[in-house]
Order: sequence, then C-alpha cells, then structure tokens
Amino acid sequence: MFELVKSGGWLMVPILLSSIIAMAIIFERLWTLRPSRIAPKNTLSQVWKWIKSNGLDSKKLEQLKGGSPLGEILAAGLSNARSGREIMKEGIEEQAGKVIHDLERYLNTLGTIAAIAPLLGLLGTVIGMIDVFTVLMVEGTGNAGVLAGGISKALITTAAGLTVAIPALIFHRYFTRRIDELVVAMEQDAIKLVEVLQGDRKGSSSALGSEARK
Repeated sequence: MFELVKSGGWLMVPILLSSIIAMAIIFERLWTLRPSRIAPKNTLSQVWKWIKSNGLDSKKLEQLKGGSPLGEILAAGLSNARSGREIMKEGIEEQAGKVIHDLERYLNTLGTIAAIAPLLGLLGTVIGMIDVFTVLMVEGTGNAGVLAGGISKALITTAAGLTVAIPALIFHRYFTRRIDELVVAMEQDAIKLVEVLQGDRKGSSSALGSEARK
C-alpha cells in the first residue's frame, strides 16, 4: 500500500488526506442523522399529553428542547404560543433554520471532496505523462517496460482520486436526501402543533390524539 502511494507521487498526499476527511464525515453524519435522534416518533404525542394535562411548564420545555432537534423546534413554537399564530410560526421557522443548518454541517466539505478528488487525480496523471514524454525524449522508445511502468504510475492518481470521489458523492446525495425527509417530517409535526394551539382545534386535536395513541 505504501509503495502504491509512493508511486503516485506527491499528489497522493492530498488525495489520501481527502479520503480520511471524507470517511470521518461519513461516519459522523451516519451517527448524527439517525431519524430516531433527530425526530423521535413519540415527541409530538408527549407534547400533546402535556398540553391535555396542563403539565407544560418551563421545566418540560427545557426537557423538550434538549431531547432532540424536533423538540427544539416544537419548544420554540410553544414558547411563543401565547403571542398569536404568526409569532408562533416565526419562532418555529427561526429555530428550524438553525436546526437545518446543523443537519447540513460538513456536507459542503464532503461535496467539495467529491468534486476535487478526481481533479487531483487527473492532475497527477497529467504530471506523470509529462514525465513519461520527458523519458521518451531522452531515451527514445527502445525500453517499453520503462514506458509501461511510467504510464502505470501516472494513472495511479486518477484511480485513487476516483476511489475517493465516488463514495463521497454517493454519501453526499444520500445525506442530502435524508435531511430533506427529516425536514418534511419535522415540518408536519410543527404544523400539527400550530394548528392545535392556534387553528382548528377540533380537527387538529383529533390528529394529535391519533399520534398519541400510536
């Protein structure tokens, strides 16, 4: 493995570093973006139980806020519930923006790695081919083994760059899709909460009641 990296030249160093960073981001995001952590299914039903029993106080709000990102959004809405529908929605939207920003953490870095890794590999190949043609000019075409070895070394960086870029791109798309799904789920729960407190209480209460029975 070390010989392979050494054969690719100095450009293998940033490619290798990119692979380490990409792997770290992928494992961290897989752990962080678990649906059970971001938007637990029982969060809204628990809030509804507190509302029905008039047990929603500052302590419960802090517990809700610290429980999950969905809890942060719902807590922001509940904190502004007495100020009217629009203020409540603004509070939810403001907190949701912060939560989404946290969910998207490191994704730009992962996308950048997916974009630049093959370019670094291509640059390494171009530099390697320049070296090959330099050898051709000096020694001619008599030694085919030297030429084949030089071309092989020149292509190592391209292979390495693609090896890093392909999984980085796949996981970048995967995480983007997962975040979209989580945001939709949290948005639906937030809308239900707004409606039960500010809108059609009867219809919304039925919806939340069904959530509580799940």
